[in-house]
Amino acid sequence: MTDVAPTPDRMRIIAPADAAGQRADRFLADAIGTMSRSRVKGLIEQGRVRRDGVPFAQPAEAVRAGALYELEPLPLVSAVPQPQDIPFTILFEDSDLLVLDKPAGLVVHPAPGHEDGTLVNALLAHCGDSLPGIGGERRPGIVHRLDRDTTGVMVVAKTEQALAALSAMFAARDLDRAYLALVWGVPSPAAGEIEGAIGRDPRDRKRMAIVAGGGRAALTRYQLERVFGASTSLVRLQLATGRTHQIRVHLASRGHPVVGDPLYLRRVPAASRGMDEPARTRLLDFPRQALHAATLGFRHPRTGSALFFETPLPGDFRGLLDSVGGG
Repeated sequence: MTDVAPTPDRMRIIAPADAAGQRADRFLADAIGTMSRSRVKGLIEQGRVRRDGVPFAQPAEAVRAGALYELEPLPLVSAVPQPQDIPFTILFEDSDLLVLDKPAGLVVHPAPGHEDGTLVNALLAHCGDSLPGIGGERRPGIVHRLDRDTTGVMVVAKTEQALAALSAMFAARDLDRAYLALVWGVPSPAAGEIEGAIGRDPRDRKRMAIVAGGGRAALTRYQLERVFGASTSLVRLQLATGRTHQIRVHLASRGHPVVGDPLYLRRVPAASRGMDEPARTRLLDFPRQALHAATLGFRHPRTGSALFFETPLPGDFRGLLDSVGGG
């Protein structure tokens, strides 16, 4: 029999001998009885589960008999996102879709740790009764997403027909989409492709990485737009595939991480040496990845008319270009 003891802020479970060798996430979910395996898995990956006082990050880790497992569950919240009056810039809207300019700091849809204050909450408030349920309760209308601190143009579906058509366009890459990134150093050659399968980094589950096995094929095309000495350059990028953190992982793999990237820029880049100190400091202290979804073009899913949107660089990104002489 499994010994389960709840406390005000955590659950404590002692693994019995007959649990040895089971997957940790499955064992814990079965032992608790009121928490799904996927929820337990998420808590493990977030570092909210300890074994004998030490966090572990592998949900498939084998259970050790007699080990003490402690879980720190997230507070329970409504499974259905609620409307919230969060301002955002609309570039185009009709009865089928909405195109917006996403600001930095805005999470696209609810997820553990970001249950509200998301773009979905803002869309529900803006669209009213027309949006809920389209594409699922947790991600209504979401066709694609941008990372929380990536800025730029996004399209959202307002009908099931638009959602299906736009999703098919993104899956087939049958659209025109480009990003701008300020990166450390100068990629060579000036235009080319970066290819490498992307999967979870085995050393850090919060990061993605180019992996030898088990990843998904990924291809990024790039072209230099402007070069600022030997320290930084502005790069235009297009995705032939759409993997999590693809641009950021591929650029970092070539030794040209995105300026300000909190996940893939782990040390002071060699390219920063010799820079003027004010510019160097501003670049190193930039609080987010300097990545912007600059353009998006596609055919309207109902009328077939060509639509094209271009969003200017946000003010903090432009300030970085001023720092390196590109203003």
